[in-house]
Amino acid sequence: MSLITDEKPRRADLIVVALSYLSFIVLGMSFALIGIATPSIRRQFDNLPLDTFGTLFIATTTGYFFASFASGRIMTRFGAASMFALGIVIAAGGLIGYTIAGTWVVFLAFGLVVGFGQGLLDSGMNIYFAAHFGPRLMNWLHACFGIGSTIGPIMMTYLLENDISWQTGFTLTAALYAILTVVFMVTWRRWGGSRPVDDPKPKVQVSAMDTLRLPLVWIGIILFVAYAGLELGTGQWGFTLFTEGRGILEAEAGAWISIYWGSFTVGRIFFGAIVTLMKPSTLIRLCMVGIMVGTLLLWWNPIPSSGFIALLVLGFALAPLFALFVTNTQERLGPDHGPNAIGFQVGAASIGLGILPGLMGALANSMGLEVVPPFLVGLAVVLAIAYEVSLSPRLFAKLKRAAAEN
Repeated sequence: MSLITDEKPRRADLIVVALSYLSFIVLGMSFALIGIATPSIRRQFDNLPLDTFGTLFIATTTGYFFASFASGRIMTRFGAASMFALGIVIAAGGLIGYTIAGTWVVFLAFGLVVGFGQGLLDSGMNIYFAAHFGPRLMNWLHACFGIGSTIGPIMMTYLLENDISWQTGFTLTAALYAILTVVFMVTWRRWGGSRPVDDPKPKVQVSAMDTLRLPLVWIGIILFVAYAGLELGTGQWGFTLFTEGRGILEAEAGAWISIYWGSFTVGRIFFGAIVTLMKPSTLIRLCMVGIMVGTLLLWWNPIPSSGFIALLVLGFALAPLFALFVTNTQERLGPDHGPNAIGFQVGAASIGLGILPGLMGALANSMGLEVVPPFLVGLAVVLAIAYEVSLSPRLFAKLKRAAAEN
């Protein structure tokens, strides 16, 4: 069986696509709620210190990581709709758990549950779209996550400003998850597994270890770690760099950080519309150039406004890469290794989200905030090198040998 497929994605089932997009909007909401609710939650637990509250992020990242690594096997065994419904039920249960937790330890335990459910839905949906649809619909799927990430904070802010408890925000989101669970099960027959319906079953069942033996998978893991560190590191430390390091007013800096995140959603919609007009490798390389320009401009900082321009360029250039990397993995590894590999790589992204911004903070604490821009430049270099290595003909030959063994 060939690892590279030239088949066009099957015609989209509009109900499947619409439900997928709705699920990613709710997923984005559940991710973003915690940021606005943080002060209220800290007060709930006797003014919890910030460093202690940070353990919640570790808990959710841990759950997300393990779910992502297991997602390929779970989908292969139980099917797409069952896996999505399972992830949604677990995430919804964790959100309800937040509202009833009486101690911080219990709250952390539910954070692990929330992360696991979110990881199943996120990585599973990436596996499914990579197998069944093209990069256009994949980009728009991730744009829906951005829409949800915008709606969630607006909803939570409205509730808190009207003296409604933070628990209500999590309860409402859990209710949306519950509705989605029912719809997934009602539409169960419309969903296939992680393989296109016209693709034969593998001659030999591919295990996780079989997939991990492929060098390209490890290159992809490095790629996703670097990408995730760039995305969150810029957003997390940009505001502090501008205000505490460069004397920019908080209101102005906050507005530009919002524009940075907003450029992701705009970029994903835009690139989703044009992605079929050029080769994916060409688009990826153009985005790599944009990322390098953005990070270098942020480091150079010749005029005060250059940092803001750098954010706009960075956000727009980063926007389509996650979706393009996922679809590229499916095309290179095929339906046998693809689900496992995508799960591993989405899990690797959670490592990048969880570790690299923290490392930036530790370095900034000892060396000053201006260490952040060169760190981002370094990640941009790693990203570009890893992508070019992934195109190596030698790696491609190893992939063909692995395919012949199945």
